[in-house]
Amino acid sequence: MLQKTHSAAGLVVAEMVLIYEDVAFLSWEAAGAILLGCLAGPLADVDKQGSTMAKILFPLSALLKVLKVRHRTLTHSLLFMLALLLLTLPLPPLYFLVFMAAYASHPLIDLLNVNGVQLFWPLPWKIRLLPKYLAVDTGSAGETAFQWMLVGVGLWIPFSNITF
Repeated sequence: MLQKTHSAAGLVVAEMVLIYEDVAFLSWEAAGAILLGCLAGPLADVDKQGSTMAKILFPLSALLKVLKVRHRTLTHSLLFMLALLLLTLPLPPLYFLVFMAAYASHPLIDLLNVNGVQLFWPLPWKIRLLPKYLAVDTGSAGETAFQWMLVGVGLWIPFSNITF
């Protein structure tokens, strides 16, 4: 999936955490959480040379390239998420939840992709949730539709939580 799709998923996840934590959407805390969600969503693609995250985090991307880490392996794995969980524990609870949930949304969405994900890396098994004929190709019309659905949900959530 593309960076825009993962950012939209990060937005939706951040908004769901804000509702769960009962944080007002019109607050600086919420703004920070939403920004964090939009950045953490596509972060796992730091392993894909040429991606937005690889360009932003070039030193990390270069290290992954030197270590010959392939796309949708280490950075998309449960093992890596466990390491991130330990690294981000010192964050304030709201931002910890947003970061981890938005990051986890990335491999979850990539499980819908034709190529699947090595979720249990270093084991070589690639997992895909949909049969190949239903799976979503990166950059396809199916991904664009999914992306717009996420954006629509992301726009709807703040207004659905308003009480008069």
